[in-house]
Amino acid sequence: MVSAVGDGRGADEAGPGATSSPLRGPLPAVPSPTPSPPLSPTPSATTSPSVKAGGTRTGPAPSASGNGRKRTAAPASARLHLHPGARVLDRVRAHPDDPRRAVIASRIAGRPAAVWFADHSPDTVTARVRAVVSAGAVQGRVTVLVPYAIPDRDCGGHSQGGAPDPDAYDDWIDRFAAGLGTGEVIVVLEPDSIAQPACLSAGERADRFASPARAGRVLKDADPGARVYFDAGHSGRNAPAEQAGRLRRAGAASAASSDGVFSNVSDFRATADEVAHVRAVLDALGGPPGLGAVIDTSRNGNGAPAGGEWCDPAGRRLGRAPALGTGEPGIDAHPWVKLPGESDGCTGAPGTFTPSYAYELAR
Repeated sequence: MVSAVGDGRGADEAGPGATSSPLRGPLPAVPSPTPSPPLSPTPSATTSPSVKAGGTRTGPAPSASGNGRKRTAAPASARLHLHPGARVLDRVRAHPDDPRRAVIASRIAGRPAAVWFADHSPDTVTARVRAVVSAGAVQGRVTVLVPYAIPDRDCGGHSQGGAPDPDAYDDWIDRFAAGLGTGEVIVVLEPDSIAQPACLSAGERADRFASPARAGRVLKDADPGARVYFDAGHSGRNAPAEQAGRLRRAGAASAASSDGVFSNVSDFRATADEVAHVRAVLDALGGPPGLGAVIDTSRNGNGAPAGGEWCDPAGRRLGRAPALGTGEPGIDAHPWVKLPGESDGCTGAPGTFTPSYAYELAR
């Protein structure tokens, strides 16, 4: 449940864009940074892609639609990995007398969450990814990784940042992929990159969709155990057919790039609503049998607040515990992608862990 090696700016939801819903969704605030990996990280077998290993910056042609296809969840071979570098763990250790400590420790700090890579630092990203993934592999557990460095991220909002241009992003993804090894990981690829491109010009939008298409190919070529999921927004944002059209342009219908879609990252939509949403998106998307979905359940225990408030809204609760193997057809996992207690920017600086907010979610 750690935001790995961020760049110090908080972030959990990218800036809002025009949607089919009048409600504004949250933006993945840039997650808090985590400690650097050990000087000698545990080695793991890697398949290092060469620069531009994924080929040109053109998205793959959509696969033939499989109307009536049967989707099956990918096997859950292990439990999710609780990474030991989370800021919440530091908070729990450093404040033993905090009356909120027991609740935060048991209900948040003791549960696995995704590891975010939110800064563009190509010289170190391979070692950092390798250190995180290797730690999970030693325990026989599956790590959830979030690459979050696409150019023009968040359209200049709270979570702005990322690589300076598409070529730099391609190089960063090559280096990210080189750290994966050969074990099973879940990759939540660039939250908000496909659901919210409204601020981009036509040319920038073409680059935006080409980047994850190539990234998915590179990640899956580098690690045969990588399960890569693409941005489906959430049930209150774009209509399924509209979102599927964007996803198709971004390579999400190609088995060479994609294992399916993700939804509700850093948002609060009820799980049942998200299940219906991702199934509708996948039906509209087409693609090979077996495409599935992962749904962020970290903060959706009470569903979305009235009026679409997205910035640390009151009255929210933790959702379903993070898990592989949901038992629901087509739903591969319920990871905690957003770390509960990291602020959207209202109870604290964006991406910083806020004990009062964490306690309200968890109690």
